[in-house]
Amino acid sequence: MHQIDAAPPAMYRMGFTVGEHSARHLRRIVRSYLDVWALPELRDAAELALTELLANVVRHVPDRRCTLLVLRQPSGVRVEVTDGAPGLPTPGRRGGLAEGGRGLLLVDVVTDRWGVVPLGRGGGKTVWFECEAKRPSDQ
Repeated sequence: MHQIDAAPPAMYRMGFTVGEHSARHLRRIVRSYLDVWALPELRDAAELALTELLANVVRHVPDRRCTLLVLRQPSGVRVEVTDGAPGLPTPGRRGGLAEGGRGLLLVDVVTDRWGVVPLGRGGGKTVWFECEAKRPSDQ
């Protein structure tokens, strides 16, 4: 019997309500895809940035519902978290001892790019980030 090796899917999308263990499970999913896509060097940055975006859903989205998209790109990975809550996130400018407000600042530091796309009159937004794999000549 001849076995056909299927190419790994180039994207993963899931809608969910953030719960107590959501971040851990979703980090595991992202890690698995990065491994399948031969991008293990992006794990730490992608997992940390995803955790921060999910924390924002917990803090700022009343129903805690969102959609996760993990997309393989030629140069790395793009991760999007979409929710229906009004208001756009902005990086905090808190004092040194503040307990919050640093999530997007952290996303900015650990990823290559990030942004926010408003979804229109009905409210909601997509917060996204991209992590690029280093080419051998970049190392």
